Amino acid sequence: MPAAYPTLIECFSDLPDPRVERTRAHNLMDILVIAICAVLCGAEGWDDMVDFAHAKRDWLKERLTLPSGIPCADTFRRVLARLDPEALQTCFRRWTQSLHTLTEGEVIAFDGKTLRHSFDNACGLAAIHMVSAWAARARLVLGAVKVEEKSNEIPAVPALLALLDIRGCIVTTDAMSCQKATAAQIIAQQGEYVLAVKDNQPSLSEAIQLRFAYLREHPFEAESLQECTRHSKGHGRLETRHCELINLEANDPLWGDFQQEWPGLRSLVCILCTRQIGDKISQEVRYFISSLVGSPAKVLSAVRQHWGIENRLHYVLDVSLDEDACRIRKDHGAEVLAMIRHITLNLLRQEKTNKRGIKARQKKAGWDNDYLSLVLIN
Repeated sequence: MPAAYPTLIECFSDLPDPRVERTRAHNLMDILVIAICAVLCGAEGWDDMVDFAHAKRDWLKERLTLPSGIPCADTFRRVLARLDPEALQTCFRRWTQSLHTLTEGEVIAFDGKTLRHSFDNACGLAAIHMVSAWAARARLVLGAVKVEEKSNEIPAVPALLALLDIRGCIVTTDAMSCQKATAAQIIAQQGEYVLAVKDNQPSLSEAIQLRFAYLREHPFEAESLQECTRHSKGHGRLETRHCELINLEANDPLWGDFQQEWPGLRSLVCILCTRQIGDKISQEVRYFISSLVGSPAKVLSAVRQHWGIENRLHYVLDVSLDEDACRIRKDHGAEVLAMIRHITLNLLRQEKTNKRGIKARQKKAGWDNDYLSLVLIN
């Protein structure tokens, strides 16, 4: 086993085996490690895991026990689909914490993603929806929880928050998760927040828009209004982001009622995004509430980093790991395989010698045993 690899195994070593003792022809950790390595190299399902294991038989024999040889596809399906997702998530978070320690001011983005082909019409099951926490600076998945059927992200985000240490970090969410209880929980866990505000919070949204409109019409009263502008250019487009921030006093005379409802509320934010592609220009105005004070540049950076969960996690899961196309759906199979993809993505992100994209790294890991070993020890 490579020198640093036991860290991964140690973190998952107490994962409960769903099988009875007499049916354990293969070690649970052997099955899990083969699955992780296979997905890391591009496998998409149980049969791919078996093909990978036979192709890498000699390499695996040097690292695993394999008391009964290579498991069959049914073994992968039965064992992995019956794993306890909560126990697997606990092991995953323990391992992720061993990879990276969150630092002051790190942005943790929360957002959900539907695994589009995980539905089962025959059983009346809808596609599952996973809410993930993404550390923007580290580019790591910190954890994920499945949204309960007939529910939404609103209760899932606090449940995931409770499992993470967010002290000193900045939590960002979309408008659906802009909830009073969520803001209170973030402050109670000693974090900061930047929450998008839309019409699901009508009184708050209207009050923010009216306040910004008033200060624009009465600039002599806008002492608490701070601004910054950032430009970026690439992929044939020019983007300008102009951020306006209104600082609020601890017990603001105008916003005291809202501050009682929204713990930690210290600033209101308006961001005007202008995008130009050729001669076409489009604009979008977005509003936020935040516990941060005095720095529109810091808030603008947090909002910008929030989109990393879409561009560097959800997009990569679909394009490089074909998550939306996966038809695995029986028992906990879809949820467990989603977590395995998160593990492999974290492993590939930690490997710093290869500057190419995730798909290219997967190919190289499949072709080059030395590179596969390097990915596993990072």
